Amino acid sequence: MISRRNLIRSGLITGGAGLLAGCSTVIRDPKGRAVLESGEDAHRFLQRSIMGDALAREFRDDQLSPRFRVNGSRTGGTPEYDALAARNFVDWRLQVGGLVQRPLSLSLPQLRSMPQRAQITRHDCVEGWSAIGKWQGPHLARILDLAGLSHEAKYIVFHCADRYRGTPYYESIDLIDAYHPQTILAWSMNDRPLAIGHGAPVRLRVERQLGYKHAKFVMRIEAVASLAGIYGGKGGYWEDSNDYQWYAGI
Repeated sequence: MISRRNLIRSGLITGGAGLLAGCSTVIRDPKGRAVLESGEDAHRFLQRSIMGDALAREFRDDQLSPRFRVNGSRTGGTPEYDALAARNFVDWRLQVGGLVQRPLSLSLPQLRSMPQRAQITRHDCVEGWSAIGKWQGPHLARILDLAGLSHEAKYIVFHCADRYRGTPYYESIDLIDAYHPQTILAWSMNDRPLAIGHGAPVRLRVERQLGYKHAKFVMRIEAVASLAGIYGGKGGYWEDSNDYQWYAGI
């Protein structure tokens, strides 16, 4: 059986080969030049065509950073989030919906009972700092497969508890990143449950992207066909407010 992941991968490879084969034609076409001159599009194409499913570098336990900065929101900040935190998130549920066949409502114990991946990776912030931490949680792909993505789904949106500068925080990735083997929903950092400052109870880890893509305080996951109409329509809080690139691959 051909899996959804293989279809995504084969489509990328075929599309990439076609672009390379017709490069001279593309360059002569004004629209083609515009695509090639777009830094974000070129970055995404080159990284994915060259690296494929390659993993981000992983490190040893003795290489963990002695300090891992808390960045962005330091708490979910709403009365609803504070009430969940006060009860150690026993009432928290991760909602999974949108373009899925089986909407889910998952507790923290349910996420912890799934097959887990632990990985020690480097977090690279757009502000210029980096730190190495250990993360553990279930593969995002497993959760999406449990929900059963519809064929119309192209993006996965992460709705978060925090409001940054008064605006709800959110982020999004496409299905290639969603199904990457290092993309997990982490509930543990450095062998301990996530601290609130680092996004408790669950944060996204999408290891081949810059830090602002690693959404904290995740409350709801939504599969969508388009990012248009979701807040500012550019796919994330920083993309909407500060013109950050939607694809932040490293």
